[in-house]
Amino acid sequence: MSDGKASEWDSLREKLIEEGGFPKVYMFKFIIPSDNQKLAQVQALFGPEAIVNMRSSKNGKYLSISANEMMLNVDNIILRYEEAMKVEGIIAL
Repeated sequence: MSDGKASEWDSLREKLIEEGGFPKVYMFKFIIPSDNQKLAQVQALFGPEAIVNMRSSKNGKYLSISANEMMLNVDNIILRYEEAMKVEGIIAL
């Protein structure tokens, strides 16, 4: 299955395996349109122990979200990104 997304995740998976050191705190970064529903969807991706920071763009149209959370392995990180991609308009950095 090579739909572009699979290769994107494969590349990330390789980088994360190379870095190693699990479990470790991983930083997720996203940009979403300023919308309370989308913000709630992204916040729901993370557990209560995650440290989530948000910043609004100059014009207020977008929100930058960074979240630091302890991740046990590479697969958990990939799964989190797959769930995040279900949020309409989200951009993963």
